[in-house]
Amino acid sequence: MRFRRKLLAVFALTVFLSVATVAGIVSTMTRRSFERANAQSTTALVAQFRREFKRRGEEVVHRVETIASSEATTRMSLKLNHGSPDYGAYLNEAKSLADNQQLDFLEYVDGQGTIISSAQSPATFGYKENFAFAANLPKDAFLKQEELAGEPALGLSAVRQVNIGDRPLYVIGGRRLDKDFLASLELPTGMRAMLYRNVGDLPFAPQFLTDASGAVPDADRIAQLIEQVERQHQDATSLIHWSSDPADDETVHAIPLAGQANQLLGILLVGSSRRPYVELRQHIRSAALLAGGAGMVLAVILSGWAAARVTRPVEQLAQAAREVAGGNWNAQVAIQSTDELGELAASFNRMTSQLLEQKERLVQTERVAAWRELARRLAHELKNPLFPLQLTVENLLRARQQSPEQFEETFQESSSTLLAEISNLKTIISRFSEFSRMPQPHLQSVDLNEIVQNVARLFQVQLHPPGRPPIGCKLELAESMDPIAADPELMHRVLSNLVLNAMDAMPEGGVLTLRTCQKDDRAFISVSDTGIGLTPEECERLFTPYYTSKSHGTGLGLAIVQSVVADHSGRVSVRSEKGRGTTFEIELPKRSTLSP
Repeated sequence: MRFRRKLLAVFALTVFLSVATVAGIVSTMTRRSFERANAQSTTALVAQFRREFKRRGEEVVHRVETIASSEATTRMSLKLNHGSPDYGAYLNEAKSLADNQQLDFLEYVDGQGTIISSAQSPATFGYKENFAFAANLPKDAFLKQEELAGEPALGLSAVRQVNIGDRPLYVIGGRRLDKDFLASLELPTGMRAMLYRNVGDLPFAPQFLTDASGAVPDADRIAQLIEQVERQHQDATSLIHWSSDPADDETVHAIPLAGQANQLLGILLVGSSRRPYVELRQHIRSAALLAGGAGMVLAVILSGWAAARVTRPVEQLAQAAREVAGGNWNAQVAIQSTDELGELAASFNRMTSQLLEQKERLVQTERVAAWRELARRLAHELKNPLFPLQLTVENLLRARQQSPEQFEETFQESSSTLLAEISNLKTIISRFSEFSRMPQPHLQSVDLNEIVQNVARLFQVQLHPPGRPPIGCKLELAESMDPIAADPELMHRVLSNLVLNAMDAMPEGGVLTLRTCQKDDRAFISVSDTGIGLTPEECERLFTPYYTSKSHGTGLGLAIVQSVVADHSGRVSVRSEKGRGTTFEIELPKRSTLSP
């Protein structure tokens, strides 16, 4: 991945993580704030309900006390204490008094619990009231299950005792807790109150659940919460999903309402809509996406600017480095700033200048060293035949002076020696002359496998010399080897030199292995032996002209190999281990352009 893309990725990732982190933190804080505000609103609403409940209870108590102290009640109590009164005369008495005091429920009950008159259920005249008349009647209002129009209803009731004579009279009155009561509660925006009337041990009944507007749609969704409160008789909270839209979700807090004997008569449910939170969360996400998009655009702009600011000088440095690697030691980089990049460019320019100076000094040093090595090698090579020449001439002079009659015989022998050594001198001079006049390759399409096979056949006899251990030859040639552009004669000469070196390295016999292979656009030839091997120091100097590790030779064979391979735009390398053998590998390009 290029630096520009990496920089863009870093900027984009930074913006994304920053926006995501901020959005996550804001969303979390918003949710916690909403839940805290919701809990506070629920607590306030419950407290309001309790205050309203108490106020309504005090109002009911006052109205019941008013009825208990009324003239009609007093007259009814007096008649109950004189003989056997006719209860039928009071059948509609409770109805008129209840209407007068705006009570939904009103009953007159004698000391034995017999209903004398009932405003809500006149037909219960003469029946027993299920209210438990204890010694100490409750002073405050209490919840009581009532029957209204044949249906159960939850009422806020109060009871007062009228004591005139020996037979007490009880006045029980109350007001109904229904949607009108819920509508009278002042609710914050997004909250509502619901009331469920619990009827005995009956399972959940949707018709018993109401809010300020009447029946609650899809009441079954809240059944599990109500059943939980009925089992545990304690507050409970649940998240109710009214639809697939999260904005319709509602957090509902359920509060049990107990009667005089601690029996569960109803459940107050306070619902808080999550729509404000969901909408706020959507706004936060939209803002985060907008900020993220703007951040991405800004990241692209900043990364482009930073990349241009940073990478352009680096690319110039890289281009200059490639020029230096290609041989242009005069490459320089323009200094456009005084910061670290400018210092880097200045350092690069100083480096190339110093390299150029060192190159010139090195070239001069190498030139002097090459001439010295050439002089040393020539002196060594010419000294060997010159010494016999000198001795032969001296023998001729001595024979002519001491024994003229034997001069003719000595002259014949000495002439043969002189000619042989002169021929040796000519051979040495020819080798050096040949190296200095290496021809340029004449490229044509050649099959490397065929060249390797020809070289192997050429040396087949020399691999099994009489009186010496034989050398085995293995050919490991790649199948379907593509032709390459090369000079067949020069490549034949290269392989011949390498094979001769391998044979010289195995005086005690061994195995010579010739291999070919191709990888992508490169062809490879390797010559391996199992001979005495070379040291790392010898491997480093092996391709130096006139260097040899043998006791005989000019040291030009491997120099010729390297020269030919270089003229083919290839490279030659050596791997060796002392005592285990040596491998020379030639790498050549599969060029398609041939010389005319």
